[in-house]
Amino acid sequence: MTVVPEPIISVSGLRGVVGVSLTPDVAIRYSAAFASTLPPGPIVITRDGRTTGEMLAALISGGLQACGRKVIYAGIAATPTTGILVRSHTAAGGIQISASHNPAEYNGLKLFNSDGRVIPANAGLAVIEQYRNAAPAWAAFDQIGSPRTLSDSISQHWHLLSQIVDVPRIRRRQLNVLLDANHGAGSVLARRMLEELGCRVKILGGNPNGHFDHNPEPTEENLQSVLSRVVETNSDIGFCQDPDADRLAVIDSAGRYLGEEYTLAMCVDHVLRRTKGPIVTNCSTSRMTEDLAAKYGVPFYRSAVGEANVVDKMLEVDAILGGEGNGGVIDPRVGLVRDSFVGMALLLDAMVSRDRSIAQLADELPRYSICKTKMSLPPQKLAAGLAALKKHFADATTDTLDGLRLDWPGSWLLIRASNTEPVVRAIAEAPSAEQASRLCEQSAAVLAAV
Repeated sequence: MTVVPEPIISVSGLRGVVGVSLTPDVAIRYSAAFASTLPPGPIVITRDGRTTGEMLAALISGGLQACGRKVIYAGIAATPTTGILVRSHTAAGGIQISASHNPAEYNGLKLFNSDGRVIPANAGLAVIEQYRNAAPAWAAFDQIGSPRTLSDSISQHWHLLSQIVDVPRIRRRQLNVLLDANHGAGSVLARRMLEELGCRVKILGGNPNGHFDHNPEPTEENLQSVLSRVVETNSDIGFCQDPDADRLAVIDSAGRYLGEEYTLAMCVDHVLRRTKGPIVTNCSTSRMTEDLAAKYGVPFYRSAVGEANVVDKMLEVDAILGGEGNGGVIDPRVGLVRDSFVGMALLLDAMVSRDRSIAQLADELPRYSICKTKMSLPPQKLAAGLAALKKHFADATTDTLDGLRLDWPGSWLLIRASNTEPVVRAIAEAPSAEQASRLCEQSAAVLAAV
């Protein structure tokens, strides 16, 4: 008997290899399970540029209609745009078809509630329960839903973005911008936004067809071919998106990879110079943002890892900005979703308002180095492993919000179990790369002895 592998399922959605773990049956049953947990109303469907997206959109649309739902199909759109469409069309929820930064053979479904945010954990658990334990509730022939296709998916998103920056001032500077959309969904809105902001724009991978020019995660290793293009095109800044455009990495005019951690920190600095209020990041994000909150005298909060957890905490404390160190900025004035377009708009506004290059803005921030590793550890040994780490690092302040976080003045170490494999992930940050690596090495040695 052939065992079919399970897709990777989390509380916010699923992803898998198309035709292997993500099959037509899985896509239809999972979206039907999601629909059964929603209030009455239409459901928005969008997708990134992956080659399998159109096929999955057709399957999911048909399945939702078979459940009696009206469907609003917006075609290729960024994940943050999906949330805005859900709100602007008063939809019951939304499904973004994307596997984020996973390789091309993957695709997935990310779920949104009627607030236009990725569904929180309790709602996600209800979807998983329904998917695994209940058959879809198909509608009678005279109760079948109907589809509608949107001709304009981006105007409302651009309107909201235009309200958070000084558009005329940015237009006057006529900045040279290189955008690496890498054939994902980002160019659909980014082209219009950057042109509306008066930028001279060069787009790499502007056709959203899913044929990625490089590995889609916007890390320094994967963006080597892009670094030199920023210099060659005489660009003031380079922006690099992941396929569904909820993450943003930045390159300065000299071709230096500033990375994703700096995206959020520079945006926080810019916003706090104008408006004071609480800031939220997850517990694996660089302490640059925490330092900035202290500098400006505003409350700082950490959440568990995951966009939905960040948004939950932002709503709880009425935060003015939040996000994750993977380049995901969340601005509630625009939406409750990580948004690369918010990041781009705020960074251009910061450059122009202070007459600084992006390199100068980055160099003003506190300097830290991050080390990320993973180690094999059977799940049954996790509790003993975390206890051993607490004992070994007895001089640290401990936090068990998400795994085990150990804090010292100027440095920290986070140990979390993976949701998908029998390993733990270690993230350390310190003033130097050597100190950060040493923390990861010490944690590995402690866990190996358990």
